[in-house]
Amino acid sequence: CHTSRMPTPKGKEPAQNLPREELTHLILKLLQAWKEPLSHFNQHIEHHQELSDDSLSKAKQISNMVHELKMGVEKSMGIISNSLNGMASSEAAGLSISNEANLMSDSDFIHCFRRDSNKVQSYLKILKCRIMPENSC
Repeated sequence: CHTSRMPTPKGKEPAQNLPREELTHLILKLLQAWKEPLSHFNQHIEHHQELSDDSLSKAKQISNMVHELKMGVEKSMGIISNSLNGMASSEAAGLSISNEANLMSDSDFIHCFRRDSNKVQSYLKILKCRIMPENSC
């Protein structure tokens, strides 16, 4: 996975111990790291004749959701990071993703995306519990 060198907490407890700003920044870095690879993936799958229109539509929806989620995290947390917004996705993540992400097989790509999506989901749940503890987290 192109994001495997990105330092992330190993488990729930270390993630819960991160300060809110650091956890939010980590979420933004993961989302930003997927912007370019998802764009390339969408272009790649559009050339597969065997894929249905529904599959193509779902791939585009995923890309749009990642973008919207990134924007939503930035707005809801009051973080508009010029350093992240002004950089290319690979620079923001501190990774060289141009070749690594593009050379992955489709199944590896989807596996990596699912792994990182689960991380983002877990980190967002932690943030939600900190912001709204009444949700009995």
